[in-house]
Amino acid sequence: MQKHIPQMVDPTLAEMGKNLDEAMKILEDNQRPSEEERDGKKHSRKDIPGPLQGSGQNMVSILQLVQNLMHDDEEEESLSFRRIQNVGEQGHMALLGHSLAAYISVLDRDRLRKLTTRILSDTTLWLCRLFRYDHGSAYYHEDDREGLLKVCRLVIHSRYEDYTTDGFNALYNKQPVIYISAASRPGLGQSICNQLGLPLSCLCRVPCNTMFGSQHQMDVALLDRLIKDDIQSGKCPLLLVANAGTPGAGHTDKLGRLKELCDQYNIWLHVEGVNLATLALGYVSSSVLAATKCDSMTLTLGPWLGLPAVPAVTLYRHEDPSLSLAAGLTSSQPVEKLRALPLWLSLQYLGHSGIVERIKHASQLSQKLLESLKNLSSVKTSVENDGSSPVVVFRFVYEGCKSDSTLNLSTIERDSDALNQWLGDQLAALVPLCGVDIVELEDEGTCVRFNPLMTTAVLGTTAEDVEQLVACLRMKIPVLQNTLKLKEEFRQEVERIAGLSYINDYSWAGLGVLRYEQFNEEQDSDKREADLEKITVALLKKLNELETDLPFSSGPEFGAEKNCIYIGMASEDLDVPELVETITAMGREIEENTRLLENMTEVVRKGILEAEVQLYKANEERLLEEGVLRQIPLVGSMLNWFSPVQTTPKGRTFNLTAGSLETTETTYISKAQTTGLTPPSTPTSAHAKRQPGQKLFKRLSRNSDAMSETSSISHLEEVESLEALPMPDTQQFDSTADELSATAENSAIPSVVPTETSSEASQEPIILNANTAESDSLR
Repeated sequence: MQKHIPQMVDPTLAEMGKNLDEAMKILEDNQRPSEEERDGKKHSRKDIPGPLQGSGQNMVSILQLVQNLMHDDEEEESLSFRRIQNVGEQGHMALLGHSLAAYISVLDRDRLRKLTTRILSDTTLWLCRLFRYDHGSAYYHEDDREGLLKVCRLVIHSRYEDYTTDGFNALYNKQPVIYISAASRPGLGQSICNQLGLPLSCLCRVPCNTMFGSQHQMDVALLDRLIKDDIQSGKCPLLLVANAGTPGAGHTDKLGRLKELCDQYNIWLHVEGVNLATLALGYVSSSVLAATKCDSMTLTLGPWLGLPAVPAVTLYRHEDPSLSLAAGLTSSQPVEKLRALPLWLSLQYLGHSGIVERIKHASQLSQKLLESLKNLSSVKTSVENDGSSPVVVFRFVYEGCKSDSTLNLSTIERDSDALNQWLGDQLAALVPLCGVDIVELEDEGTCVRFNPLMTTAVLGTTAEDVEQLVACLRMKIPVLQNTLKLKEEFRQEVERIAGLSYINDYSWAGLGVLRYEQFNEEQDSDKREADLEKITVALLKKLNELETDLPFSSGPEFGAEKNCIYIGMASEDLDVPELVETITAMGREIEENTRLLENMTEVVRKGILEAEVQLYKANEERLLEEGVLRQIPLVGSMLNWFSPVQTTPKGRTFNLTAGSLETTETTYISKAQTTGLTPPSTPTSAHAKRQPGQKLFKRLSRNSDAMSETSSISHLEEVESLEALPMPDTQQFDSTADELSATAENSAIPSVVPTETSSEASQEPIILNANTAESDSLR
């Protein structure tokens, strides 16, 4: 037998594939710039647009520039970098398709027409068989809304025979109507009307069910009445857009009944949604299987299969190719047909089994998560009864509101959206490979959504990631419950204490928001606002320095409330009264120190001037007492040696707390600095006593109380044992005191200048020595 020898690959194609591999290696390089390189890039001009270089650059330099622009602001473990790492070889095939399309477009016309026809027919045949859409045609487009736009033009050409010649004048007498579900993508209907040049009156939004069935499904009975009313008004029902997987909750409309209604009134039925991907599986629910009978459907294969830069596909059935050409669904230009080339290459690389396996894997992940959520009583899911949707939407609900009399039902409903927003953000940050996001539903409110068909192929989500997601959810639920329980107690404590204001910010998921109010009401509004901002910043800094698990912040960057303390999620053993009292005490201390610091400059200046006057008078009195001869340098030394003068140094001490001048005679006599006033006590919390290792704002459990009693008993026993010891000899202390007294007499007492603005530092006096002032006056 003659051995089969494979044909040689075109050298140009081989070089193209080689260049693509090298380019992807450069772009997917894991290396990150060093600290020196990052610092140098801050001062470089590479990111600033400049003139085109005349000599040109090589491919490696250009790709290196692209890589720097892609990863310039990313962190080490950024999500976008993971997406590039998980492109895989099937993604390389899709990228190769774009390079091949540019290469094939330069072929001669006959060869190009033959090649593009084969690519288009193969891709259309594979997709129709894969998604059970018999006898269909395909339109490939970049924007996923463009397929629906072309279908609308096709239907207009079909229903209005004079539209080709008369244009919009043909629509004047019989206005077309496009029906779209209220659960469809926001802005879809408006975009279609704008592209077609139709007024918004041609758009009819069909509400969803309110009494029976899913609240995310189109109300078929109401649609029937709307169609009848439009026909009686002389309008032309044109097209109905239904969902096989709504953008929010992933629910499927009753496509079977909708198809019957459309056949009755000669309306085109178009279906879109993520649930259409399950048509490729072996078992398909009846609700989704009805989509195979519709007139057209749009498939977004890129996110389903993890293929970058592949077009979306709209499959449709129509027998008149001339109308399809007029609507733009087909083209006579061979280059237009090359849009299917990246998809043609990727589908061949994956194969039928590979495509089914990816969709099946995503569906299994959603079922795994759904089964785990059923065991959590505090989590409510919003899924279809038949389990046809791979989208899982869930939200946190507090089950103990009925049994807990301290909670208000309206308060729980009001805070629910903020709590679920926080929960979704936490899950997305802790388990980024699951790709959960936040979705706003009309009836349920804020929910967390897991849509594996749109994220798994790109992120590489596994069953272990789903298990980790459930574990994180179990960990966060007690935090949500405890915070919700303590919200009302926190509000009552804040309103009970003067000097604090409770702020109602329903967008904040934490324990609550408060504002410290100043006690001084004599300031103007601008000065008061500036001082309040300073106090709030200082208070936040001190609170964040505390040894506690409770987070404090200034709130959202663009929030409506200013100069507030936002307190985060709370634990079960949080001592709310201690928390509020501590914030009050810290704020009062900061306010007093701030007021003292503002007045200190003027008070010290006046005190020094008064002290200088008194010291000058004291020097004059000393001159009169000692005589003039003692002031002459040489003669005075001799007189002082023969007849020393026994005088006590006269000075003044300035008490910052009292704001008054006092004599230093008591200081020199007692060899210690004392003040006549008792300093005010610093405000502290009533719960200052705590056990070693215990963090702030934590309630003591029974075990800790028992430990406290044991430690108190042991401390008393230790004190009794110390009292039983013999007292030391008092003569030793007397001799030591004499030595210290003698040393103090021979040394000058230094001046004391306060360096702190706290209440403790403000108690230290400023001592001005009369001898120092005397030498200055003699000069």
